[in-house]
Amino acid sequence: MKIHRLVPLLILCCIGIAFTAVHTAHAQAGAEAWIVVDDQTGHILDSGSPNRKLQIASLTKIATAMVVLDWADLRKQDLNTVAVVPPAALQQGVTSPIGLVPGDEVSLRDLIYASLLQSDNIAAFTLAAHVGRALSEVTPPQVRSLGPVGVFVAQMNALATSLRMEKTLFLNPHGLDSGSSAPPHSTAADLARLTRHAMSKSAFRFYVSQREREIAINRGGQSLRYACRNTNTLLGSNSIDGVKTGRTRLAGDCLVLSAARAPETRKEGETVYVTPRRIHVVVLGATDRFAVGAGLLQRGWQIYDQWAAQGRPVTKKSTL
Repeated sequence: MKIHRLVPLLILCCIGIAFTAVHTAHAQAGAEAWIVVDDQTGHILDSGSPNRKLQIASLTKIATAMVVLDWADLRKQDLNTVAVVPPAALQQGVTSPIGLVPGDEVSLRDLIYASLLQSDNIAAFTLAAHVGRALSEVTPPQVRSLGPVGVFVAQMNALATSLRMEKTLFLNPHGLDSGSSAPPHSTAADLARLTRHAMSKSAFRFYVSQREREIAINRGGQSLRYACRNTNTLLGSNSIDGVKTGRTRLAGDCLVLSAARAPETRKEGETVYVTPRRIHVVVLGATDRFAVGAGLLQRGWQIYDQWAAQGRPVTKKSTL
């Protein structure tokens, strides 16, 4: 009798093991690294090579935008302030899908839209040059010697340090390969930490949730308009409201997604408990970032529901 009762159990165990192996193999075939985390606790719901150092392409611009927004908030700066595209923006072979050229005048707000939605590299460089120049006024001389963009990148790395992104190195504000012996890099886990920080800010959430935004460019006294379109084609589906895409030849397809469900409420006596529900997905080095990201998001919610039913247990090892 004991043998007969064990057989179904062994079969179920084998099925479970097989499912896990198939899922893991499939995910590894689709991306070099990934992670799915609960926003509120940082609990890791699913992952594959989450601490592997990889290039992250334009996901870098999440940090770029956060340094600008944090600076503007701290120093009470108006994001309608106009910045001028510097000549140096083109010296690194940086291109602009929007068509920005040196001398163009664009507000900081519109440069953030261009960086986050259309992933414009010159827009990100212009933000770094403008804000870096302002930061230089309160920067030690040894850092100031790096120039405005260098000062800004130092601030990006300071942000990474404050968020415990211990395996991250930013070398520029746009994420393109620097050509140095130590290329810019991060990990899926580190980017999940950055995403939790960024999505906690209402201003950042608003930017990345926009499908399209018309921006204004002043070119030699002529007013030009350009409609920035969000490169995140999954935006708006399955409650996805952010965050960023990235792609270079060396980094492959990269993606960060964030999705929220209606808060969970429960009543105990006269007390009502409300639990926000949001998860983040980071995909690095994918062959098809949107297919992999959508699949991980679906699986992430399934795991989340099981975890929530267990009372949302967390341990030090299970959280970022």
